[in-house]
This record gives sequence, C-alpha cells and structure tokens, in this order.
Amino acid sequence: MNRFTPVRWSLLAALLASACGGPTPATSRADQLPFDLDATRRLITQQNARFTAAHVAGDLATIDSMFAPDAKSFPPGANAVSGLPALHAFTVEYLKAGVTEFREQTTDFYGNAEYVVDAGTYVVTYGPAHATERGKYLNVWTQVNGNWKIKANMWNTDAPDPTSK
Repeated sequence: MNRFTPVRWSLLAALLASACGGPTPATSRADQLPFDLDATRRLITQQNARFTAAHVAGDLATIDSMFAPDAKSFPPGANAVSGLPALHAFTVEYLKAGVTEFREQTTDFYGNAEYVVDAGTYVVTYGPAHATERGKYLNVWTQVNGNWKIKANMWNTDAPDPTSK
C-alpha cells in the first residue's frame, strides 16, 4: 500500500519548496531587489546631517524620530539608555548644555539590507564656555517601516593631546 497519497505529495512538495527558499506570499518586491550599499551610505549621510543639525537647533522631535523604538545609546561615562522615552529624557538633559556646533565625518560604512554600521569622528561645541570636544562614534542603523533608524549609538571623547597645554 502506497503511504503517499496525492494530498501528501502536494504537502511534501510545498514544504520542500518553502525550505529551499522559494518565494513566499509575504515576500515583497523591495525584498527581492539587491541591496545597494552606496545608495544607503548617501541616505545615511543625509540622516547624519539631519541628526547633527537637530542637536544644534534643539529640535527634540527630529532627534526622537531618528531612533528605532527599541534603540539603545551608550554615552561615555554613563549607563546605557534604552527605549524611546529614556532616550528622549537623556537628549533633553544633553541639550541643556547648549550645543552650538556638531559635525560628524564617516570613516567606515558597511552592512546589509538589515543593518548598516556608520563609524567615524565627531566635533561638538557646547556650553557657555564653548568647549569643543572631539571624538569617535559608532551608529548601527536598521530599517523600521522602510526608513533607516538608529538602533544603537555610542561615542566617546578622544584623549587630549599631551603636547597641547
């Protein structure tokens, strides 16, 4: 007696097709397009410009909108900050110093359609004495509803030059 009826053969064929990576009904046309790292870098460069300008302008809404809902930030000398409400509160405190200049320069950029990493250097000037801080940063970006958002960011200050006094 044949244990595989036509219905069982159909189910087996469907399982094999899905296991071999065949298209599924949930696959969108955008998912099938090849990932373009250069185009993504140009987009993230624009996002970085928005991010830094928003800090100088004190634009909390723009800064908040740039983070993924489950984002984390790793500021120097402080505990990690997780989630949008905590990131908002941290940014409010950070901006109280009065940022007057903020620039980022990407030095490394790599990733795929799910995550990209943007690493580089920054210069920020803040406070009544217009203190200037130079350092490096690392941002991990992910797509949320088709838009690149910061999933994690970290930065730290470079050590002062020992020859400058």
